[in-house]
Amino acid sequence: MERREALKKSFLVAGSAALAPSLLSILQSCKEQSRLNWKPEFLSIKQAELVSSLVDTILPKTTTPGALDMKVDMFIDQVFGKVYSEEGKKAMVIEMEAFDARSTEKFGDRFAELSSENKTAFLKEEEANCGKFNGKIWGTAAGEQDPVGFYRTLKSMALWGYFSSEEIGLNVLNYDPVPGPYQGCIPLADVGNTWSL
Repeated sequence: MERREALKKSFLVAGSAALAPSLLSILQSCKEQSRLNWKPEFLSIKQAELVSSLVDTILPKTTTPGALDMKVDMFIDQVFGKVYSEEGKKAMVIEMEAFDARSTEKFGDRFAELSSENKTAFLKEEEANCGKFNGKIWGTAAGEQDPVGFYRTLKSMALWGYFSSEEIGLNVLNYDPVPGPYQGCIPLADVGNTWSL
């Protein structure tokens, strides 16, 4: 490994460690805000409608809470506003506009205004056509990461915000702060829900 590459990777690890407490505080601040008085910090009203509509389509409310119940859209707004660089913010705005332009071209209206059937059909197309995240080795992405685009970035953030929320961790996923003994060979049916820890 070249020295430059090693330094680059060490800066990424250090940056991730430094950002983790900030992102956890963003999650906590979203929990305390009421949806009735939420005003986006970074997003415009139309952009906030796009993000809210997207996360609600990706993680709708069913027998479990949806992304809007967990205020994932508020979380994403704060990540964009507090974590992204100025260059990253500008790029994200351009990608949101392009996303809505593709929606308008394909279905005649911006994404937030589409029917649920058209939203689903459009997201299936976006899923098929956008880049993919590289596989990871010990938590670090392998190889050079190509751009994944707005949809994949937002989907990843939505899943992260949703599954990192206290409500989902405690009441939807299995949670045991002090795991019991190792049981290597038990029927899958006995495992139950995926574990949050």
